[in-house]
Amino acid sequence: MKPAVFFDRDGVLNQDIGYLYRPEDFVWTDGAREAIRLCNERGYYVFVVTNQSGVARGYYEERDVIALHNWMQGELAADGAHIDAFYHCPHHPEGKVPQYKAACTCRKPAPGLILQAARDWPVDLAHSFIIGDNPGDVEAGRAAGIKGYLFAGKNLYTFVQTILNQPEE
Repeated sequence: MKPAVFFDRDGVLNQDIGYLYRPEDFVWTDGAREAIRLCNERGYYVFVVTNQSGVARGYYEERDVIALHNWMQGELAADGAHIDAFYHCPHHPEGKVPQYKAACTCRKPAPGLILQAARDWPVDLAHSFIIGDNPGDVEAGRAAGIKGYLFAGKNLYTFVQTILNQPEE
């Protein structure tokens, strides 16, 4: 078992432009790739947990989300970094695509994506945390039993470094 860092995607790893699904529109947050590499080097699993209601709304398809995540992995590999797994919620209660129109347990602030990663991987939740850009991300972490940190959008590497250098409680 080892600890994990759960990153929200839009607004944390990349600039949030609203309903992002194309690599040509993707812009990394300052320090994001370095932050992921640091977590890799420090022995943490790295997971992305992201709400993708654009699928339910019919703006793009689930395969577009997966393709973007695959592209991100390629970009990270060039920097000697990787994400262990991506988890996304395609649902929304007001969606227009019938199969995704749902209230679910995977949509943050529910903890479903975090708990799924903990079932799929040998995660030490007691020493894991989530970084998000809105209170719902932190709430999802709390509901899953992990610490949550609100990222204000500056340099993610500096932010993560500060968290990792905190003394154990």
